[in-house]
Parts: sequence; C-alpha cells; structure tokens
Amino acid sequence: MSGVFLGAFFGTVFVVAHAHAPLNPVLGNALRVLAVLTFAGLLTLARRAGRRGRPAADGPEVPRADWLQGKFAFVVGAEVALLIGGSVALREGGAPQETSVAWIALLVGLHVLALAAVRKRRGIAVPGAALAALGVTGLGMAATSAVVWVPFVSGVLSGMALLVGCAYAITHTYRSAVRPQDHDRGKQDRERLGTSVRP
Repeated sequence: MSGVFLGAFFGTVFVVAHAHAPLNPVLGNALRVLAVLTFAGLLTLARRAGRRGRPAADGPEVPRADWLQGKFAFVVGAEVALLIGGSVALREGGAPQETSVAWIALLVGLHVLALAAVRKRRGIAVPGAALAALGVTGLGMAATSAVVWVPFVSGVLSGMALLVGCAYAITHTYRSAVRPQDHDRGKQDRERLGTSVRP
C-alpha cells in the first residue's frame, strides 16, 4: 500500500500546487479542498481495511517487493536521468515555465506504466496512461496560446487521475478485507442457528 499512498500524496500535491489562475479562485480553492479531503478519506479507509483484515499468520505470506533491485531500479534510474536532462533541455530551449509540470506528468505516467508491467498489475496502468497523455497534451499546448492552461491540464487533471486510481486500489483492498470477515460471520451464525434447532 505504500505505493498507493505515495501516488495519492503526489496527486494531492499536483492539485494543490496547480489549481491557480487562469482557474476561477473559488473553483481552484474548491479543487484543493476536495483533493485534501479525498486524501484524508483514503487514509481513513486504508486504516479501516488494516484493522478489519486478517492477520498475516492466517494466510500465505506475501513476499515484499524489492524496490532497489532489478527492473524497478533501472526504471527509477532512467526516470531521474530523464527528469533532470529533460528539464535542462526545456530550459535551454526557451520553453515556457509551464512545460515543467507537463514533463513531470509525462514521466510519472511512464513510471506508473513501467511499474504496472514489472508488477503485472493492469489496474495501475490506467492512471499511468492518463498521466502520460495529459503530459503529452500539456507539452503540445506549450507552443500555443493555451499555454496558461498547461498547469490545469497536466497538473490538476493529472493529480485527480492519480487520486481516482488510488481510490480504486484502496477501495478494492478494503472490500477484500471485509468480505472474508462477513463470510466467516455468516458461517458462524448459520452454525449457531443449526445448533439451536437440534433436539
């Protein structure tokens, strides 16, 4: 779940940092509040899922991901190099300042897509594709008169896509934690009822 929390945190930061002009100030503030409340709600739901879930001893042990070895380390290294190199190239090329958020959104989207392939999780590929598309769109807008809207498209919308994707993941985890307990409780009730009707 650490990756989900990280994604939700960055999604919230994207919205809070970029919900500014040319957006209406009331709408911008409303989006910021919504993002923060969504993040708080996801934390609450995840805690409830943790409390209601089965103890680790009841099920097979899940191997912990090794984030610093193998394919993921290669992905992270390439991402850092592209982030620094791309930022320098954009700045030296005279690109508008707004392109920085579009470049970050593109790299984060590609990062999530690569992570989905490494971890074999198709669900997280959807927000990854959305971020990559919003990043490319923002880079394209940078050469037009709509450049002032790049922070909204590549920042706010990307943040919302991350929050929605993380909300789906945490909701799925919560339901998975609740269902076994509901099943066990129903089984116990049936057994108790069966005992009470025996002669």
